[in-house]
Amino acid sequence: MVFMYSHNAKKQGWWKEVHLIIWGPSARLTATDKEVQDYLKRMQDAGVVVVACRACADLYGVSKTIEGLGLEVKYMGAPLTEILKRGEKLMSF
Repeated sequence: MVFMYSHNAKKQGWWKEVHLIIWGPSARLTATDKEVQDYLKRMQDAGVVVVACRACADLYGVSKTIEGLGLEVKYMGAPLTEILKRGEKLMSF
């Protein structure tokens, strides 16, 4: 559901900017599932900004693999805190 909403929110112009953060076990899924990788690529091509949490990806040993897919991998604690402090719209699944 999060992929479908994020992708369509950008394609349909529901939001000017759409960011998708890959957290937890989703990092492992991203690194190993070709269908997920292909969908993320389509979302990036549509303009969705996709970033993976480095702490999560490191925990599952997949940071290099995710970076190899062309996705940014970075620590997300401080960026998430800033999003919350600014009162930006945030969905979590």
